[in-house]
Amino acid sequence: MYKCEYIARTLSSAIDGALKKIDPDVIALLCAAEKEERNPRAKWALGQILENARIAESGDCYPCQDTGIAMLFVRAGADATFDGDLGKALAEGVRGGYREARKSIVTHPLRRVNTGDNAPPVIWYDIVPGSGLDVYFLAKGAGSENMGGVRMLTPSKGREGIITAVTDIMRAAGANPCPPVLLGVGIGGTMDKACVLSKQALLRRAGEPSSDPDNAALERDILASVNATDIGVQGLGGAHTALACAVETYPTHIGMLPVAVTIQCHSARHAHIVFEDERG
Repeated sequence: MYKCEYIARTLSSAIDGALKKIDPDVIALLCAAEKEERNPRAKWALGQILENARIAESGDCYPCQDTGIAMLFVRAGADATFDGDLGKALAEGVRGGYREARKSIVTHPLRRVNTGDNAPPVIWYDIVPGSGLDVYFLAKGAGSENMGGVRMLTPSKGREGIITAVTDIMRAAGANPCPPVLLGVGIGGTMDKACVLSKQALLRRAGEPSSDPDNAALERDILASVNATDIGVQGLGGAHTALACAVETYPTHIGMLPVAVTIQCHSARHAHIVFEDERG
């Protein structure tokens, strides 16, 4: 039996650490981009981004003031048991993880009263075989989240239509999501399923290609198309509007081709917590 106090405490610690450190895989992509970039203004901006990340990590502070809304992707075994309410434990873990961070969540989209503790999180549950429990945490800032989009294409648009849709969404976003960005692309299912897939795509290691060869080829072509827009680092032009693209797909209706894009800024912060024992 998993103890909810243990879940909350462990999640809290993981979130606190994740918010203060940009994903190391993203740092590696930024370093590679800085070496490759030929646009002098963009190259300078990449250097500033990397310096900011170094200061944040060494000074135990935040690389971006927007610490985002907490998204939790929970994989719980069908045989797992808990000594209390799992949802409440996860929310308490978020409260603890954001104790020192900026509180950005409001109680109602129109009334806009701050909850004061960055809860509640957005939680997606996946029930899997066994008795395990693991949680992916993703901090989603408003600047990049506001720039995502969905396109409900007809099947005839095909592969080229997908590439065009993603490129058009990023072109419309411009410098707003603080490029260079990471792109999560969800294709298939329904409109809502595609959106969730686009978030889940960002849980993969940054720059790691899909295990599906068709998806991997699509990732490469989307990345090339987006980087050809010349938006560039912080909108200064150059070859690095996006650092990576990850595609996730799902079966869909014969008359639909849903495409959703989640844009993640370079200040990518997330954690994967595996609860390996039930002793708490």
